[in-house]
Amino acid sequence: MKVDFKAIEKSIKKADSPYNYDKLIFKYKGFPRSLDSIESQYLYYGRNFRNDKIDTSDERFKNLAEAFKQNNFEECIKQGKALYDKDPTNLDVLLILLRAYDSLKDGNNFMHHLSQFRALADGIKSSGDGKSEKTAYLVNSVGDEYILLNILNIGQDYTRGSVPAKDGMFDVWEKEGSKTYIKVLYLNL
Repeated sequence: MKVDFKAIEKSIKKADSPYNYDKLIFKYKGFPRSLDSIESQYLYYGRNFRNDKIDTSDERFKNLAEAFKQNNFEECIKQGKALYDKDPTNLDVLLILLRAYDSLKDGNNFMHHLSQFRALADGIKSSGDGKSEKTAYLVNSVGDEYILLNILNIGQDYTRGSVPAKDGMFDVWEKEGSKTYIKVLYLNL
C-alpha cells in the first residue's frame, strides 16, 4: 500500500476528514486495536507534519532515557506519560513505557501500550514489503528503523549498505543473498 504523504498531510489537518489527526489520536488512545492499517499509517507518518513531536535529542527524552537506565521505573512512567501526552505516536517513548510497565508488572497499561505499538508497527509494515527500493519499508527515523529491524528479526548477521535517495536514505540489509530494503525518510517539512 503506497504511502501518499501529500494526502496524509492534508487529511490529518482537515477537521472533517476521517483521517483527522485528533480523531485518530482519540481512537488510538482509547481503543488502539480498532485501528486499521490505513489509520495506523496516517498516525505514524502524520507525525512528520506535527510541530510538537519529541525527538531523542530533546532534553526531556534524555531525562526519560536516564531514568530508564537507572531502573527508576516509577520516574520513567511519570516522565514517559508526560512525553506520551505531547507525542503519543513516538515509538521510542512507547518502548520505554512498555518496559517500565512490564518491570512493574502493570499488565493493563502494558497491554494497552503494546496494542498501540503494534498498530504503529503494522502501519510501517504495510508501507511496503522490503523486497526492493520501490517497495521498501518506510520509517520516520533511524531509531524507528532499528525498532523495525527488531520486529523483522534482522540482526547482527546482516550487512548493511546505504544508498542515498532524493527524500531519504535506503538501507539495504543483506544476508545470504536475501535483501531487505528500508527507507529512512528525510521529508524536510
